[in-house]
Amino acid sequence: MTLKLTYIYRYPVKGLSPESMTAANLTPGQGLEHDRRFAIAHGTAAFNPAAPHWLSKTHFLMLMRNAGLARLDARFDAGTGVLTLNQGDSEVARGDLSTIEGREEIESFFAATMDDEVEGAPRILEAPGHMFSDTPPKVVSLIGLASLRNLGNSVGSLVDHRRFRANLYFDGSAPWRELSWVDKEITIGTARLKVTACTDRCAATNVNPDTAERDLNIPKFLMKGFGHINMGVYAKVLEGGAIHPGDEIGAPE
Repeated sequence: MTLKLTYIYRYPVKGLSPESMTAANLTPGQGLEHDRRFAIAHGTAAFNPAAPHWLSKTHFLMLMRNAGLARLDARFDAGTGVLTLNQGDSEVARGDLSTIEGREEIESFFAATMDDEVEGAPRILEAPGHMFSDTPPKVVSLIGLASLRNLGNSVGSLVDHRRFRANLYFDGSAPWRELSWVDKEITIGTARLKVTACTDRCAATNVNPDTAERDLNIPKFLMKGFGHINMGVYAKVLEGGAIHPGDEIGAPE
């Protein structure tokens, strides 16, 4: 079967909503441009932007513990640096993240709306070249839609792919085929990547991306139905290139 790239997403602010992309440039050793560029940190998180280091997701607001984040529709303009937060049809916050004043606007919003969930005053973090990923290496994440359909059949309902917050979704493979790619190379268009690990799933996937309700127990369904809690894989970019939905993916059988 021919494997084809279906969706491309990036997440400019860790924990907030995705941005769908019609094209992306993969760069060796990097994630998608602007992916997890910012994070909303607890005031207790020790992070120096001048000497950035990887921190686990528990230092930040995140869906696993802060389901209300899913109610926000976040839009980041990379050209202007402006982050806009909407809830329903209303704009609830806006700030230029390249300025102290703009970051304070966004920080004040989260301090007011999530006061009982934030440890200390929330801070918008950014550091040049740093990626606030769940893993120390800079990677992209991939999921086969056949695996999601297989999970949905086990659950007895459609499982929205957005629950898993992957960068790249593809179709045309057998379910769970991507889990066998660890330590092997794949191609997407002209780009070449090495799959480094399976992606184990936490309670963040229980949150409905439309309602912010915890309406499914995804890790439980994965373990009960398939004997693992993996959905998708991480991959390191070895050779870069432009990618688009519809590009063929070359992968081991």
